[in-house]
Amino acid sequence: MSCVLSAPVSFGRRSPPVPVRPKDFILPLRFVCVVTSTNGGPRDSRPGSEESGVTETGTRRYVLAGVVTALGVLTGAILLEVLGTILFALTVAYVLLPVKDWLTRRGLSEWVAAVTATLVGFGGVIAVFSPIFVTLYFRVEDVITVIESLPQEVPVTVLEETYVVDAVEIQALAVSYLREFAVAIASSLPVLAIKFALFVILLFAILLRGDAAGRAAIAPVPLEYRDDVYALARRARETLYAIYVLQLATSGATFIIGYPLFWTLGYEMAFTLALFAAILQFVPIIGPSLLIAPIALYHVVAGEMIAAILIGVLGITLVAWFPDVGVRPRLARHSAGLPGSLYFVGFTGGLFTLGAIGIVVGPLIVAVFVEAVDLLADEVNGDAGFAELADVDPDDTLTVEGDSDADSTAGPDGDSGPESTTAESESRTVD
Repeated sequence: MSCVLSAPVSFGRRSPPVPVRPKDFILPLRFVCVVTSTNGGPRDSRPGSEESGVTETGTRRYVLAGVVTALGVLTGAILLEVLGTILFALTVAYVLLPVKDWLTRRGLSEWVAAVTATLVGFGGVIAVFSPIFVTLYFRVEDVITVIESLPQEVPVTVLEETYVVDAVEIQALAVSYLREFAVAIASSLPVLAIKFALFVILLFAILLRGDAAGRAAIAPVPLEYRDDVYALARRARETLYAIYVLQLATSGATFIIGYPLFWTLGYEMAFTLALFAAILQFVPIIGPSLLIAPIALYHVVAGEMIAAILIGVLGITLVAWFPDVGVRPRLARHSAGLPGSLYFVGFTGGLFTLGAIGIVVGPLIVAVFVEAVDLLADEVNGDAGFAELADVDPDDTLTVEGDSDADSTAGPDGDSGPESTTAESESRTVD
């Protein structure tokens, strides 16, 4: 604590001489004390100032968090057209942050590590989307030729009666959709190029300053709730790992197995069929069976039973089943462990609601919601199982509560507590 004396001093023009009185020599003095805090700065020494400072700090934190949230909603509304690109960049960066941290621990600078991780993400996106683009744009005529070569009438026999299913309208609808899709891709190439450049820039920026953004996001959360936030973040990271790493690895294995299989069986579009099988691997539960089953059915309708059996058995076993058994368990230790049914719900709901980005966002939201429900259940029920909670009898609960209330009001000798004491004193007074 340091105290100083200060007196008001005025500067200005010299005033004319005036009579001097003894009391004019008494100057008003102020006694100022400054209390230094632990960090070296001044601290107010008035009573209750410390508590008010803490309250003001917490209020300021929540106000700033509200301002950031409002501005974030406004920014999202303005950037609605590129919101899918932003979400995609955020999810990819969240998966690549461990790669960037690993490179930093190996001695690279933050900037070089961020650039290297960005190049990894850039290469992964190119490797995934370029075959799809090439197939859907440059080989769309081959796909249309295959569709037009399918039988226009499919006979179906039920209870010794044969029904003919007309497939002409379905073929015409599929061909029209493919042509419109190819034209849409060609017309949107400039927009796709700009969005891809935006994705790369955002990916690099998030990887470079991701730690600062994470600290800013967690700052308004009270300390006692941060473990819940960390649990939700861990579930989000595991889910994104399962979507990107597990699904991509499984899809790659599907393509590697499917291409030689389709080529060996004599299919002219072996590359395209293998690519479609790899894409369908992202569809949970069903997967490449959506491709193998129609091909086998086509051979059955055409009377080629041996080809149908070969593609049905080998396709289901090697293309649809083996990647899930041989590849997924080796990488599943970091996955979220989300049940396939919930993953399917998130996949289909996100795809139909948000479009292509919903393939990632849908399962992510479902996984985080399940984790939040688990946290709430642990907070309310603890380690008690559902059977233990269901076996509780309400009458027993009321009886136990009533006994505990009676015990709490009873005296040390088992009497009825203060009420009995009051009654005894009144009776003695009457006597």
